[in-house]
Amino acid sequence: MSAGTPRSLPSSGQKPIQDICHPLSAEECALSRSPDVLNPCSAGERDLILPNGTPVDTSSPASSSSLLNRLQLDDDLDGETRDLFVTVDDPKKHVSTMETYITYRVCTKTTRTEFDLPEYSVRRRYQDFDWLRNKLEESQPTHLIPPLPEKFVMKGVVDRFSEEFVETRRKALDKFLKRVADHPVLSFNEHFNAFLSAKDLNKRQGLALLTKMGESVKYVTGGYKLRARPVEFAAMGDYLDVFTQKLGTIDRIAQRIIKEQSEFLMELREYGPVYSSWSSFEEDLHDPLEGVSGCVSNCSSALEELTEDMSEDFLPVLREYVLYIESMKNVLKKRDQVQAEYETKLEAVVFREDKKTPVPSDVEKCQDRVECFNADLKADWDRWQNNKRQDFRQLLTGMADKNIQYYEKCLAAWESLIPLLQDKQDAKGETN
Repeated sequence: MSAGTPRSLPSSGQKPIQDICHPLSAEECALSRSPDVLNPCSAGERDLILPNGTPVDTSSPASSSSLLNRLQLDDDLDGETRDLFVTVDDPKKHVSTMETYITYRVCTKTTRTEFDLPEYSVRRRYQDFDWLRNKLEESQPTHLIPPLPEKFVMKGVVDRFSEEFVETRRKALDKFLKRVADHPVLSFNEHFNAFLSAKDLNKRQGLALLTKMGESVKYVTGGYKLRARPVEFAAMGDYLDVFTQKLGTIDRIAQRIIKEQSEFLMELREYGPVYSSWSSFEEDLHDPLEGVSGCVSNCSSALEELTEDMSEDFLPVLREYVLYIESMKNVLKKRDQVQAEYETKLEAVVFREDKKTPVPSDVEKCQDRVECFNADLKADWDRWQNNKRQDFRQLLTGMADKNIQYYEKCLAAWESLIPLLQDKQDAKGETN
């Protein structure tokens, strides 16, 4: 996308319904925005729509720990079609008399005209990311907002200032911003612009203009009951329920495997030295016993790497998608609420006595909201499914690679013991 791309906020609907104007944006922004920003159905809309996801290399990666780096590499390969790149790095710990917290550096490179500079570097803490996500939910109620990693951890179980925890959170925050930056609508949000560029983020001020758009959906949370979801959206809900169950089962078993591997690792670390101490009493078996001790030590190191990769790369992706499912269910509920309001108002018009009176404008506006929700939700669903396929393909490929490497290391360790045993047997035969 070139630097001269129009600044309109495009609808993310599919082509057959792409020309539907976005009433939640157009109505509320009409007072203070120029026409070129207002109209999401302008001629330049299609130029703003980015590809759904990035290309995936199906070859096996070098290691599962390179998963997020591979995602960044894919971004670079697709750089010709993108004009906004965001990274989260350099976590720093801040200690004051009142609190202790971590900040992260957010670096942005862009050619978009909405930004005054081509590059920005700001520091943000978790609550700033949380503020951004809340603002995106308020101002873009028809869209799926990517999830953030959970804020709270169990005290005494996880040290939230440990290097491992901070790095895991950094990766998740980086993924969050990349998903927003790749979205054809969310990436043009004014709150997102402020988050990336403002040195001092004033979270109290906000943008009341966009907040009203969220309120136009929130006010229908009560008083209307949906008769039945359309088949395609009911299928989405059913899929999410099954997907939640499968992820929950995998997560529970994976955590149990990690626990068992950690216990086995402790046993191995005690097991190997026994052979080493035994070798000092067995002159004839000294070398083979030391060999066994070394084999067990090498297997322990390989198992430790496998367990760490599973904890740091596998589990976080599962948990991200569990949170993603909750976000998607919330958008489905909002869509249902708007449809229920439309059905109720339409029913009142159908059963009124004066059939000649034209349909009230509020009914037509409500129908526009339903169509807008349907278009945006379908587009975000397709984008989410595409990202999910890529993420899990890379995740499972990395997991397979790590397990192969683990067993290869164990096999090599034990094979190295065979020459020691053969040498001992040959020496014994010559003596006889």
